Amino acid sequence: MLKFLFALRGHFSFFNIFQYLTFRAAYAAITALLISFLFGPWVIARLRAIKTSWSAREDTPQSHKAKAGTPTMGGVLIILSFVVSILLWQDLTNVYAWVLLFGAIGFGAIGFADDLLKMSRRKRGISAGVKFGGQFLISAVIVVVLYVQRGESTTLLYIPFLKRAVLDLSWLYIPFAVVLMVGYSNAVNLTDGLDGLATGLVIMVGLALAVLSYVTGRADFASYLQIPYIKGAGELAVFCLAVTGASVGFLWFNAHPADVWMGDTGALSLGGVMGVVALILKKEILILILGGVFVLETASVAIQVISFKLTGRRVFKMAPLHHHFELSGWPESKVVTRLWILGGLFAILGISTLKIQ
Repeated sequence: MLKFLFALRGHFSFFNIFQYLTFRAAYAAITALLISFLFGPWVIARLRAIKTSWSAREDTPQSHKAKAGTPTMGGVLIILSFVVSILLWQDLTNVYAWVLLFGAIGFGAIGFADDLLKMSRRKRGISAGVKFGGQFLISAVIVVVLYVQRGESTTLLYIPFLKRAVLDLSWLYIPFAVVLMVGYSNAVNLTDGLDGLATGLVIMVGLALAVLSYVTGRADFASYLQIPYIKGAGELAVFCLAVTGASVGFLWFNAHPADVWMGDTGALSLGGVMGVVALILKKEILILILGGVFVLETASVAIQVISFKLTGRRVFKMAPLHHHFELSGWPESKVVTRLWILGGLFAILGISTLKIQ
């Protein structure tokens, strides 16, 4: 919205600054961060007042039962922060901005409904069929919009580390892209089990995606790096940094010992939009590297379930992976810090693919 102030440059030279993508992206992050800081205490107080507190389940690690009563659904603060920031700083004539907002709010609404029902007597949230059905529907709409916007180039799949390695999935791209978005959304949700863990990892992936967005939207950089140039993709840097800023602000309250958790509201939304950004930038495979910890957490759950059903034995003491480390004697803060370090290494590895090919 504020980009339109650029039209006043003929009368006031100061407004010329609003044309610069880097300026708007940086201030989108700052705006989202300040909104999180300023409204965080009020949102947490409201969540406590309407009794959104988390209740410990029987299979919860013993160390977590002391956390009962911590308000959840803090994802509403994250979403509010970055949506307001995006509406202020994003170029709203860019179709990708609206695709991302649709994804963020759509996935967030499903998570919100799930969190809300978990506060009822049933404590189960919405059924798995409805939850996944809604995610698949939102993802399918996004894929169709992207295909209409870009045509047949949408179905191309670029392989990292290999020069000019491109696969045309044709119609198979639709189910692939839908599964990627739904899977990534739920991967972040599975990772959100320790204070600050998922939030810190989202910050790292968000920063990496902001860099990739900027270079992908610059024809000169894209040509030099031999990556696909996507017209208008540079604006995604504004979105990614707004999400990053909102997450940094939320981490202030989510760090151990957490005052609030993001719940499905935040986790599904954040995971979903990262999947959407990957589709727009043609980084569908690379997003699995950038969010390597999310992939490992999800894989640990799959391995645990498959192993137990086939052999009756568990590979891990508890899944997802972070609970295995906790039950192995690692303090929660150490588990989070070490997985953050691993997440940072994955993000660096992902960025390095710009030159390793």
